[in-house]
Amino acid sequence: MGRSGDIKKPRVFLAMAALYAVWGSVFLANKFSLESFPPFALNAVRFLSAGIVLYFYLRFRGEERMGLRGWLQSFLVGGLLFIGGAGLLCVGQQWVASGLSATLIATVPLWTVLFAGIWERFPSPMEWAGLALGLAGVGFLNLEKGISGHPLGALIIIGAAVTWGLGSVINNRFKELGKPIASATEMIAGGILLLVVSLITGERITWPLTPRSILGMFHLVLFASIIGFTIYRFLLRTVRPAIATSYALANPVTATALGTIFAGESISVIALAAMAVILSGVALVFRARTL
Repeated sequence: MGRSGDIKKPRVFLAMAALYAVWGSVFLANKFSLESFPPFALNAVRFLSAGIVLYFYLRFRGEERMGLRGWLQSFLVGGLLFIGGAGLLCVGQQWVASGLSATLIATVPLWTVLFAGIWERFPSPMEWAGLALGLAGVGFLNLEKGISGHPLGALIIIGAAVTWGLGSVINNRFKELGKPIASATEMIAGGILLLVVSLITGERITWPLTPRSILGMFHLVLFASIIGFTIYRFLLRTVRPAIATSYALANPVTATALGTIFAGESISVIALAAMAVILSGVALVFRARTL
């Protein structure tokens, strides 16, 4: 690896650590927010607020505006990521617990590398091994929970993982979306589409808002969206898709830990063993490619 790669490597590791933390906590924040906000309205408020704030911040810093072609691309990618991905996740979380939702979303790296193979090339054998090990770990983590009681919710969340993976790959196919301001335009476009879906489906926000829903929304807007999505797009442009999306394999660990601390959920020896397997899979994916 050259000198520039050596400089970039610590930034990638720091970005991955931050993404693991902020997106691993999304499941608990969604659960709290759903106390007052229906799924699509929740994400419309989340991404419109975050996108507008980030857009004006970047414009103030001197970033160039997005052209018409870039906005059209933002609506396509934003629809896949935020209606199909984040929106469907919240729909499914109405019936599926946070920890189990995280295990289902952990299939994102598999879908992402499969879609990436359409335009680029399929994962290396070691990447396949890492992904398989990580998915085996999330299955192991789910042994005590099962999805038989919530098959529709589980299927919806798997659909969210598929569309998020597709949107992540298509994002990299558009040169216009390589601009820093694309983080904001994609969230604004996705937020507008989510608002339309919310209005069409007749969603209603429950007033007054509960304190936990306000706290959850604050976390989703600031940490999960403005900070988290900006980091994610940086990683998509910097490292292999399998690495950029490996956060999904660690999400069950973070979600389970937060559930134990803040929601009174218990953690078993099986769960701890499964977390070790998941993290081993993540490590193998990192090992497979030089950053």
